[in-house]
Amino acid sequence: MEPFTRLSGIVIPLPRVNVDTDQIIPAQFMKRIERTGYGQFLFNSWRYLPDGSPNPDFVLNRAEYEGASILVSGRNFGSGSSREHAVWALHDYGIRCVITPKFADIFYNNCIQNGVLPVALPEDRVQELIEKAERKPGYRLTVNLENQTIYDSEGFEDAFEIEPFIRERLLRGLDDIAMTLQEEDEIAAFEATRPSWLEPAKS
Repeated sequence: MEPFTRLSGIVIPLPRVNVDTDQIIPAQFMKRIERTGYGQFLFNSWRYLPDGSPNPDFVLNRAEYEGASILVSGRNFGSGSSREHAVWALHDYGIRCVITPKFADIFYNNCIQNGVLPVALPEDRVQELIEKAERKPGYRLTVNLENQTIYDSEGFEDAFEIEPFIRERLLRGLDDIAMTLQEEDEIAAFEATRPSWLEPAKS
């Protein structure tokens, strides 16, 4: 997992509440066996018209937001099913940080497992960021996980809370498997002394 320390990027404003995982990545696109390739289907129902052409009114289809890496949206982001594919789609598109007043719990944990930083800020501060990004397409924000601050070049600055254990995992780029592999030597030593009668029977 790619470590997250400091990110400076263009902000995508998505002023909607209760954005659920089916809106983030519709179920019909969840047949892939890899974690990659989902970015093209991100927000598919909003991003494309019924005939398959890009919806010119949707934010991701506007040139000013191309290459954006920070998404700011309304409360209860990531609700609905527990599909990890929603975070895969965001990450594959290039989004490394999501800012909202409140996250759905499972979605929050899925972000952490995939190197996407979930930041919760008060609703009025989130609204301020959305308005800035809408008023000035291409608006940039810096997110610093090391000192847990968010700021721009126009005077906006705020701090965010995150559990120390989660912060350390993201800073070091450790998912559950990587954390387990840190103890690889100890695991190998334990297995080497494992009594033979505990070994599975060979066919």
